[in-house]
Amino acid sequence: MKHLSILVPDEQTNMSTIACIVGAYQVFSEANNYRAKKNEKAIFKIELVGATKNDFLNNNLLSIKHQVVINEIDKTNLIIIPASLIRSYETATKNNKLLINWVTKQYKQGAEIASMCAGSFMVASTGILSGKMCSTHWALAEGFRELYPDVNLQTDQLITDENGIYTNGGAYSFLNLLLYLVEKFYDRQTAIHCAKYFQIDLNRNLQAEFTIFNGHKKHNDDAILMAQNYLEENYQDKISIERLATELGIGRRSLDRRFIKATGFTPLDYLQRVKIEAAKKMFETTRKTVNEIMFEVGYNDAKAFRDVFSRITGISPLDYKSKYNKENQSVYGVA
Repeated sequence: MKHLSILVPDEQTNMSTIACIVGAYQVFSEANNYRAKKNEKAIFKIELVGATKNDFLNNNLLSIKHQVVINEIDKTNLIIIPASLIRSYETATKNNKLLINWVTKQYKQGAEIASMCAGSFMVASTGILSGKMCSTHWALAEGFRELYPDVNLQTDQLITDENGIYTNGGAYSFLNLLLYLVEKFYDRQTAIHCAKYFQIDLNRNLQAEFTIFNGHKKHNDDAILMAQNYLEENYQDKISIERLATELGIGRRSLDRRFIKATGFTPLDYLQRVKIEAAKKMFETTRKTVNEIMFEVGYNDAKAFRDVFSRITGISPLDYKSKYNKENQSVYGVA
């Protein structure tokens, strides 16, 4: 039987930490139960793992006591890291540094690692994500890039899977990561059972639909900040990136290079995301048609608008309007 370690940090935690721990324990326990009903052996021995015997998670509302401590586990096969407030090794508390060191050691010994939401910061603090893909909550992307520029951050992706490291996007999308792991370590039928039992959408693979584009302005390049402001204020007009570069006194290639370094996007991609974010807000709050909104955000070609919108959000403009427009009174589709 394989060993599954669900980490329980006792400090730098929040309610999301508790949700991730409880959710992981429930889903994997049900996967084992499903196999038991078919007279098959459990895949994992599941244990909540903490740093020390004496400290446990207690946020004054809910508390979780771990079952074992890290120095009692010589080898584990899969480690699940919940969301937490840990952002770097330097700012981690003493007990969380013990957990980070243990995760690093176990990965080098062959364990696989799965992080949920902001748990990606803890994984990145080990150094094992360097040069690899990673996802996290879209709202934390800018801070993540500042701390870990050598990580290939993919915030549009709901789940990443590379070299035995799994990460996922924000908040309760950790449930989709759990189903992904169940299918990988158990089988498709067990994942389907868990999806039905816990009523989780099995086939979600993007978090782009939920992203709110917020500009990525935490940098020190004043010229690029001017360019960002110009694009945001004039996105409805026909904008020439070449002309913008000239007005800023920067060569086009230099503008692209500096823009990517500061924001993670090319100027053109940034402009497209500004346009699409404006379109999303109009779809959510007005009764305008797709074509009307397309023209208002500066597109003249319906196919080009659909293609860019779908690439950035993961769904079509019409589907987005149907799903999020305020005229749909109930989020459940019930009057």
